Amino acid sequence: MIRLSGVTKIYKTENHRKVVLDNVTYTFDTRYSYGIFGPNGAGKSTLLRLIAGTELPNSGHIKRDVRVSWPLGFGGGFHPQMTGRENVKFVSRIYGANTRRVIEFVDYFAELGNYFDMPVGTYSSGMGARLAFGLSMAIDFECYLVDEVTAVGDARFNLRARQAFEEKRGRSNIIMVSHDIGTIKAYCDRGLVLHRGKLLAFGDIDDAIEFYRKVH
Repeated sequence: MIRLSGVTKIYKTENHRKVVLDNVTYTFDTRYSYGIFGPNGAGKSTLLRLIAGTELPNSGHIKRDVRVSWPLGFGGGFHPQMTGRENVKFVSRIYGANTRRVIEFVDYFAELGNYFDMPVGTYSSGMGARLAFGLSMAIDFECYLVDEVTAVGDARFNLRARQAFEEKRGRSNIIMVSHDIGTIKAYCDRGLVLHRGKLLAFGDIDDAIEFYRKVH
């Protein structure tokens, strides 16, 4: 289970106050996969980062009793002055994984060539996404957080990414945000809509789609 209890997330600037989550309480039953809908700027990616623990709420708390991934494709945790190999080694140790196996997998899967031994700060955004995705596939999680993850390279790499993700999905569940309704219907059992700071739950994915289309 992943439990959000009274979670509020607000971004403040000098002239603006953006409420992403407004006192949200919800439990993700990780026997199921969830699709989250919402317009651009609603805070879907922020919600995934909160669930992952890569960002903290202003108030409330989030409890996880399953092993949760970082958002697939998210490279914000990499140190820019460390090489790809060094970052992979560091993360694999944090998660208690077999470091040698993880490094070998990422080196093969991400297809970075000599860049694997260059600082991550020299990577293009696509290279960083491939490194993060490859690392996500190299470490086993019970729940994967997915933020438009399948678009991480050219067509050939995209196909490999989808195939790897399908293999993982056979023994894990996901929480996904995507603008592609077909993708969410293909992967998810239940639907949520992030609307004006509230997380609205729908047992049937089609009901979530209907509501999302109606209000947006």
